[in-house]
Amino acid sequence: MIKFGTGGWRAVIGDEFTKSNIRLLTKALCIMLKAEGKERQGVVLGYDRRFLSKEAMRWSGEVFAAEGIHAKLVNRSSPTPLIMFYVMKHALPCGMMVTASHNPAIYNGIKVFTDGGRDASKEVTDEIERICETILPEDIHAVDYDAAVSAGLIEEIYPLNEYIDDIMEKIDMEAIRKAQLRVALDPMYGVSELSLKTLLMTARCDVETIHDNHDTLFGGRMPAPSAGALRQLATCVIDNGFNVGIATDGDADRVGVIDDTGRYLHANDVLVLLYYYMIRYKGLHGAIVRNVATTHLLDRVAGRYGEQCYEVPVGFKYISSKMRETNALIGGESSGGLTVRGHINGKDGIYASMLLIEMIAVTGKNISEIFREIEAEFGKSVMEQRDYRFTREKKEDIRAILFEQKAVPDLPFETERVSYMDGVKIYFKNGGWVVARFSGTEPLLRIFCEMPSRHEAKEVCGIFEKFLDLQQ
Repeated sequence: MIKFGTGGWRAVIGDEFTKSNIRLLTKALCIMLKAEGKERQGVVLGYDRRFLSKEAMRWSGEVFAAEGIHAKLVNRSSPTPLIMFYVMKHALPCGMMVTASHNPAIYNGIKVFTDGGRDASKEVTDEIERICETILPEDIHAVDYDAAVSAGLIEEIYPLNEYIDDIMEKIDMEAIRKAQLRVALDPMYGVSELSLKTLLMTARCDVETIHDNHDTLFGGRMPAPSAGALRQLATCVIDNGFNVGIATDGDADRVGVIDDTGRYLHANDVLVLLYYYMIRYKGLHGAIVRNVATTHLLDRVAGRYGEQCYEVPVGFKYISSKMRETNALIGGESSGGLTVRGHINGKDGIYASMLLIEMIAVTGKNISEIFREIEAEFGKSVMEQRDYRFTREKKEDIRAILFEQKAVPDLPFETERVSYMDGVKIYFKNGGWVVARFSGTEPLLRIFCEMPSRHEAKEVCGIFEKFLDLQQ
């Protein structure tokens, strides 16, 4: 059974992430491409360092070959943004990346990209799911991998250089060279090290890397650049006097940051920093797009400079779509993904990292100094996030309360409005907000709350927790 979430199809290895399901999904893509008359343009496939990722890419390539669709397979583990870039640069109709991004090591999955290198829309993923339901096992055929390569049906490529060159053209590498920055890098056992190290060393940065070996268990942690996971990076920054610590998730489409004081910067802080830098210091213009669970401090920065902030559901496909519609300057989400106008149409932790390095070099200020500058002008906001697991029965109870009865708890702050665009979101008149929504990538209910103080944010989350009878 193939079911897409907000970040592609993800499943537990050996449970639903199996050879037969990978080939089923690929067959559905072949049918869709042929129905649209796009099969002659070919496809590109990539994979990350997860268990079975390389094999899964090859299994998929063998099905494309049997269907007569030329498949270009990246022959080394690579960042997800590289595949998105390649689809865009070479005007391909489709790309696939075998990854489960920041999920635990027992998961793997597939991300599908369409025209322009964009995350497949819900309409596209719904169609893939529908086609999968019509396919019988005997309908799926494959060509032996080596035979397909010999016949030219599968082509092995490694396009990393053109991706890196594209980033170099968009980043002020000369300013970085002059700044002589020291950078600590944590690829979290994932696929960003070669790209980032090449970029940073070309810009004459002093680079030290941790957690760079290939470990399919990701050191026993989730490959997500969270505060807890980056403690060793923070220590490295403080002990060695680095200007910044940069981390990326397992497939390098998300970024985590440790500032010059050793403080972990939430993804919300990174978004605010980069938007402020591009508007204030680079003199650029344009809206910002964020999802429902991302800081409203962005709204204040946008308003100060006469720009608009647009809110969309969780899922980067909604961000990239709104950016295209509004020609927004930047779009991002509180989970660590962002992109910038003129780059690829999806999140890219490698490009975001280089833009942060450029910010330090161009402004001549460390990140902590720039963030104090922002807080002095726009005030402080505190985010509280809580995740809850549940049984199937409990999920249905929560769904009934929030989305059928549309009941919400009594909260000690005056409500401005309630939205059901994605989950249930309550906006307070003091500028704070709280949202409760089911995760699209993991079996979790997530509650996010942003308020002027930590105490208020914790209070609101606690009231919601009690109202729904939840346990962390």
